[in-house]
Amino acid sequence: MTGTTPSDRRPADGSPVARVCVDVALPHLDRPFDYLVPAGLTDDAVPGVRVKIRFAGQLVDGWLLERVDTSAHDGRLAYLEKVVSPEPVLAPEVARLARAVADRYAGNLADVLRLAVPPRHARVEKEPRADPAPVVTDPAGDGPTPPPGDGPPRTGDGSDPPVAVGVAPPGTARVDPRGWRDYPAGPAFLTALADGRAPRAVWSALAGEDWAARYADAVAATLAGGRGAVVVVADARDLDRLDAALTALLGPGRHVTLSAALGPARRYRAFLAARRGDVPVVIGTRAAMFAPVDRLGLVAIWDDGDDLHAEPRAPYPHAREVLLTRARLADAAALVGGWTRTAEGQLLVETGWAREVVADRATLRARTPAIAPTGDDPQLARDPGAATARLPSLAWTTARDTLRADAPVLVQVPRRGYLPSVSCADCRTPARCPHCAGPLALRAADAPPACRWCGRVTAAYACPQCGGRRLRAAVTGARRTAEELGRAFPGVPVRTSGRDEVLAAVPGGAALVIATPGAEPVADGGYGAVLLLDSWALLTRADLRAGEEALRRWLSAAALARPAPAGGKVVVVADGALAPVQALLRWDPGWFAARELAERRELGFPPAVKMASVTGAAEAVADLLAQARLPDGAEVLGPVPADEDRERMLVRVPRSRAAALAGALHTAAGVRSARRAAEPVRLQVDPLALF
Repeated sequence: MTGTTPSDRRPADGSPVARVCVDVALPHLDRPFDYLVPAGLTDDAVPGVRVKIRFAGQLVDGWLLERVDTSAHDGRLAYLEKVVSPEPVLAPEVARLARAVADRYAGNLADVLRLAVPPRHARVEKEPRADPAPVVTDPAGDGPTPPPGDGPPRTGDGSDPPVAVGVAPPGTARVDPRGWRDYPAGPAFLTALADGRAPRAVWSALAGEDWAARYADAVAATLAGGRGAVVVVADARDLDRLDAALTALLGPGRHVTLSAALGPARRYRAFLAARRGDVPVVIGTRAAMFAPVDRLGLVAIWDDGDDLHAEPRAPYPHAREVLLTRARLADAAALVGGWTRTAEGQLLVETGWAREVVADRATLRARTPAIAPTGDDPQLARDPGAATARLPSLAWTTARDTLRADAPVLVQVPRRGYLPSVSCADCRTPARCPHCAGPLALRAADAPPACRWCGRVTAAYACPQCGGRRLRAAVTGARRTAEELGRAFPGVPVRTSGRDEVLAAVPGGAALVIATPGAEPVADGGYGAVLLLDSWALLTRADLRAGEEALRRWLSAAALARPAPAGGKVVVVADGALAPVQALLRWDPGWFAARELAERRELGFPPAVKMASVTGAAEAVADLLAQARLPDGAEVLGPVPADEDRERMLVRVPRSRAAALAGALHTAAGVRSARRAAEPVRLQVDPLALF
């Protein structure tokens, strides 16, 4: 990167120098370039604005990172062509964070800045700014509340020290920790936030917990401590719950939501409100992980194991890692919460970076619904067919009794659709498309088999092994499950929630709710019973995180059951001896996370080590690795097949060498970029899927 040194030269005409990040996604150009600021742009060309510059003979976009008096460049400097907007949308703290994220993920700063700052919307920039309603502290100790009327000026009345908009000065409000008292370390965590300190916590929520209200408590405590907050959730449903909880606690106008689903104008309007300091709190999906907040005091993420937190665009950062990096750079508090605990969360606890916030065993037993497996010895003795039945007698009787008690039943099915996989009814050979060899599926009871890959209909299917023309279900989807249970319980309303239509909530009366993982609606008063079907589909996936993901999905569904005093029941169709099932039965995600982390340490898998994947054509992958000066102790594993005739190589190093690995891969990518190598290579640090 270009920097200033004692030998730097002052421009001959005395013009100030602007350091610019050029918006070009080429690794060998991942450094700032110096440009002169013409006299007509001196006032507008401030750090953080968008600019237009001449680069390699073309007019391209850029970001003005800083202004200096001298340049280390020996040649002649060009002038900035244009300031696109005088709005300094790139905050200095976000620029530092973006550089750190790019370095961590072997990526380019320009790519990270595209994720951090939404596209400009000129009309929104010209809208008049509304005066934000500041927070008034409640001497009774109920935390910050919105005042009536317009309230006092944004920055005090002249006698008080100025504070961030809507943020109470430290020590002027008490925080009510009642919602966190079920967790012994919870009140101390809130007290530290209210005192303006930077505690770090990994929270495992109890069954039936109103997690959105607890996060709102943490945000309110942070505001009472005189600082702002950023909270990231996985999807729109979680965002709506958190939005409602914050509005109820803080009042309207104290926060904004930031999500890619908002649309260009609404998203940019929310971003500007945060950047200008009009609101002290930003919540959202992974689009909010870079949100600019004045005096950042808390970063929080809910359900960090959800794969929606992983950014699918280069350099593929994970929201959890971005927020933790941000907490370190800004000396802010961090809260990583969920029904379960990831191996990454357990690593934070075991290294002492964060403290776990969990309930004691007595509270846990009092709150957890009754959970039973169908595959242990007592159940097999009562029902010998339970080992092969999709709905064993225990699950069936639990559903029947719950419906008779006029309570809803949630049925979680891992696969969507009707029959997503079929096989020959005579020889059980999987049915494949004769055109592309993709799996055949049935989309409805009266629909012909169709390929899931190419979409071709194969009405006259004949088994290539035995010639049979009859098909049977190999995997049963949510819609077929709803059809079967509707016949088993006539007269009971059956609702489905999945990709086509996700329900937010259902009434509390007798009903069957069939949902895929992540689409389970909340029931009024909780579900009387939760049935977890087809556990084999989750546990047998060829994935390092199969057990962790299965437990996450089970706990997310089981948490919707009525707590123990209200008689809620959970039935998991699985062998009770399996480790994920044992963690579910005891509601002990910390034990399972510690077990997973210990196994990964022994086997050398993330997060115990750092790993990067290099994916592309075989020649391109070999070329990049030949250029990379990998750190000492690096292991190169592979190749393994990837999609579309590509291959993947894995590079593994100790965690202490993570920065060296990312730097070596980025430098090698820069060498190939400078040579204009034709074949692209995808670099991904800490990939979710290894094989």
